[in-house]
Amino acid sequence: MRRIELRGEREATAPGTMRARVKRLAAEAHVVVIEVGPGGVVGRHPAVGAQLFAVVKGSGWVSGAAGEREPIRAGEAVLWEPGEEHESGSDEAMTVLVVEAESLDL
Repeated sequence: MRRIELRGEREATAPGTMRARVKRLAAEAHVVVIEVGPGGVVGRHPAVGAQLFAVVKGSGWVSGAAGEREPIRAGEAVLWEPGEEHESGSDEAMTVLVVEAESLDL
């Protein structure tokens, strides 16, 4: 598991766009939203591909192959590599955007 900074790498080019940058993460990806309720856990399992886990609301914890829990909060993200065992949860609640792909350009 490694921490990821989500930053644009090039200027967005849509008409009328100002001061906005974008970054393509994958040519093809599976994207889901996970809502983890208070005291909720997404049990330990292997990542089916590269998996970006970006917290958009609330806070919680994540663990990777080593099994150590690390705090995570809105605005932060981690990446699990294909096959890496991982788990996540929250004492209070969190909403997460998950992007899964064969590989991610991060």
